Amino acid sequence: MWHSRKVPSFDMQLAWLIYNPAAGRFPAGWLLSRAVGVLDKAGWTVEVREAKHGGHLSDLAREAVEAGCQAVFVAGGDGSVGRVASALSGTDVALGVLPAGTANVWAKEIGIERLDWTHLFALEKAADRLARGEVHKVDMGRANGQDFLLWAGVGLDAEIVSRIEPRQRWEKVFGAVHYGLLALWETIGWEGVELRVESGDQVWEDRYLVAIASNIRHYAGGLVELSPDAKYDDGKLDFWLIGGSSLKDAVTRVVQVLLGMHVDAPDVVHFQAEQARFVSEKEIHMHFDGEPEVLKSPLDFQTLPSALNVLIPKSEAG
Repeated sequence: MWHSRKVPSFDMQLAWLIYNPAAGRFPAGWLLSRAVGVLDKAGWTVEVREAKHGGHLSDLAREAVEAGCQAVFVAGGDGSVGRVASALSGTDVALGVLPAGTANVWAKEIGIERLDWTHLFALEKAADRLARGEVHKVDMGRANGQDFLLWAGVGLDAEIVSRIEPRQRWEKVFGAVHYGLLALWETIGWEGVELRVESGDQVWEDRYLVAIASNIRHYAGGLVELSPDAKYDDGKLDFWLIGGSSLKDAVTRVVQVLLGMHVDAPDVVHFQAEQARFVSEKEIHMHFDGEPEVLKSPLDFQTLPSALNVLIPKSEAG
């Protein structure tokens, strides 16, 4: 059970529904009207806006704030959610997620079923649960001015994301297989990333397969629970430094994570902190909520406590 900080309910009237037509294994636009109908019956006035590209998601979210919306619903995947969350961070506007993407890890984190061919009514079910849900304050993370809701990662997974994004829709149909094959291919020649990590008076310096700042429990498309004790409202980020520089190391770490044995494994460092710094001699390939970026060293991470209002189903609220 989460220990989210509840904020007083407000009289929600106006909302924008921002739709990313490029998200997911198939177009979800034809299902949005059903979700809008659910919100309308719950007392919302909803206007639908379609994003033309990734950056347009952020622009539309900021326009929604200026238009006086009490909430913004985003129909898309985790990348879409992250972009909208970053734009809404620090405002009073609440984020509602209609999971129409490929992985939808944030939706999984708060107990919402994702849209797929076996759950074609997932968006309207999500709309119904969120319309009857509660508004909570959750944390955001930040690295060098770039905000994130779920995680920011350095290393092998960031390299993979930089190669597969943006993907064509047909590639998303085979999302897990495509990711797995590319991960195996990249791992064959992967030598890890040299990092110096500083937090408070602690310092770690080594070669890592991945180095992750996480705000939630789940990772890798929701397939694993990387941070079992993480809370998105505790004012801290969970940092994972997973050591290794070979295919054998990578396979070992994957097995450990899948079995939940990574928490106490050798060459795996875990700490919770409000701030941390990653230092590298090279530019750092990374991802923010699954979206690739390249940043210059050092990376200065910080937590933004209670920065975002989020609609969460009552069954998941604490």
